[in-house]
Amino acid sequence: MRTKVLVTGANGFLGKAVCKNIRNVNKYKVLPLHGKSEWDLTKQKYVDYALQQYEPDVVVHLAATVGGIGANKENPGLFMYDNLCMGMNLIESCRKYGKLKKFVMVGTVCAYPKFTPVPFKESDLWNGYPEETNAPYGIAKKALMELLIAYKSQYNFNAVNLIPVNMYGPNDNFNPEISHVIPALILKIDRAMHVGKKEIELWGTGEASREFLYVDDCAEAITKSIEAEVDPSPINIGTGKEIKIKDLITRLAKLMGYAGDIKFNSDLPDGQPRRCLDTKKATEELGFTAKTSLHEGLKNTVSWYYNNKEQYKFNDYFDYIQ
Repeated sequence: MRTKVLVTGANGFLGKAVCKNIRNVNKYKVLPLHGKSEWDLTKQKYVDYALQQYEPDVVVHLAATVGGIGANKENPGLFMYDNLCMGMNLIESCRKYGKLKKFVMVGTVCAYPKFTPVPFKESDLWNGYPEETNAPYGIAKKALMELLIAYKSQYNFNAVNLIPVNMYGPNDNFNPEISHVIPALILKIDRAMHVGKKEIELWGTGEASREFLYVDDCAEAITKSIEAEVDPSPINIGTGKEIKIKDLITRLAKLMGYAGDIKFNSDLPDGQPRRCLDTKKATEELGFTAKTSLHEGLKNTVSWYYNNKEQYKFNDYFDYIQ
């Protein structure tokens, strides 16, 4: 009999990739839970009902209320409340359910302190306060990590805590109100080309760095974690390589054929100064190493964007971009 894997947030960017990856392993059967309109995981009764209906062996928790810097600044209470409620409801319901073999918690790099030394080590998580604009979301996810450690200690609850870095790839969210770095930049460049704009202005100084993980690589790490014999202490998931935002936008502009000027507005925030993970633990405990280079991943993402922009009406977002 195949192991039944319940995936929350199955219709999201990462969720689609994870469901696809798990389905490629014959011994697993995927049980997808889709969006909040169908399953509101902030309500305990829906969580309990899902467990009763599907009777999973494993839960992979991906559902989240997320967004970029702007969305985080406008919705700190909502982001913290929703993510805490969803996680706590799932963890407690799974504990009471009593039949679960593994709980896979997918956290966030936003949980790390703002000035964490690079590369970020899992032991650094509690050595300071997160970057302010992402703090409510990051603290919510960090609290859930600690909850799983406590549940392991008190109830012997079997769980794994994964901390992926910034993800990107096909099927990413291009809505400018909630999109992350790479889709936001792709959309901004395409809009500038569409209207003949000879200059693009971006937030911050361009000196901030980020590490980017291709979504299919992250999905592979999550699948590997299902059977890994590990404790619930956090495990970084990434490439271990960083790039400055100014260099990233230059690469994207070249890929997309944009020849205009790129300027930065230092009056607007950079966010966290640097992000780059120490990924040794993932290699040692999960047998995971990211395979997709940034160049290959960006090419795939830009290609997907152009091939799907009419279907998803991405041009409708141009009115919301400066």
